[in-house]
Amino acid sequence: MRTNPICLSVALIAFAATQADARMTDAEIRQGFEEHAALAQYHRWYQVYERPEGRLANALDILTGDVVVTSGLGNATGRDEYAARVKQLPETWRNAHHVRSTEITHHADGTMTLAAEILYQNEGMLPDGTVRQAELSYDVSLVPGQSVLPLLSEVRIEQAGEPEEGGTFEDAYAENRMRSLVHYWLALIEDPARDPDPVREILAEDVRLDFSSGAITDFEGFADWLAGPGSQVAASTHEIGNFSVEEAGEGVYRVGMDFDWNGLLPDGTRMVAKTRHDWTVENDVSERFARIRTIDVEVLEPLRPVAD
Repeated sequence: MRTNPICLSVALIAFAATQADARMTDAEIRQGFEEHAALAQYHRWYQVYERPEGRLANALDILTGDVVVTSGLGNATGRDEYAARVKQLPETWRNAHHVRSTEITHHADGTMTLAAEILYQNEGMLPDGTVRQAELSYDVSLVPGQSVLPLLSEVRIEQAGEPEEGGTFEDAYAENRMRSLVHYWLALIEDPARDPDPVREILAEDVRLDFSSGAITDFEGFADWLAGPGSQVAASTHEIGNFSVEEAGEGVYRVGMDFDWNGLLPDGTRMVAKTRHDWTVENDVSERFARIRTIDVEVLEPLRPVAD
């Protein structure tokens, strides 16, 4: 079937995203949705520590039943042991996890491993209220789940060097919460299964998605897009740049980011594009994910083919 490049341009620029000049392999493009799904789960890991009112059940939702968690506190095997450990954390503590870097490795059996470096901050552990912080490394094993989201089967946390005292506590909840949402959104729109139903969970009731192809104002409009123009690529993935979050009222955030997009057409042609996305997000801390209320898109680099 002959692909109409004009239709593709209109449809895909709306979701364009990732550093187009950084050459990706075909395999990296095809595996991109799996990496976004892994990062959606990884950023969820921290939310029960940063907002305990966000429901422990949402933290257990990302784990296998026989998960093994190893840290300076010892080992916890299984969800029940892990839940008991989390419940022991003092409610007066404030925790922040600033993710510095992540690297994902794919394995032949469909599992993934994720290595991350973070800065952990705590306020409340020391009796005088002094902020305590430490560099931590994470090694996380992920296995396929029943949805696009994988499950964490093992988490190993190690401290690098001695903790430091002093400094200013900087809350990381908003960044981890919004990054989890963005990665989940990207995983769902890149997933070759083209299943729109999971997107219901992350769209607000009064959603408006303003793309170059036109406005989407309800779930049915999104489902039509995904089944039509969105399915004209064989595979695609996004990389996120210039990510920013700011509060815009109680339970409301503004999220800004650049998306560089790499895609493969059915005939193997490589396509790239770049856009700026500005989102308004409403957040109920008790839900698994925040919800997208609005998306506005600015085209920075139009969709174009890239020669081999």
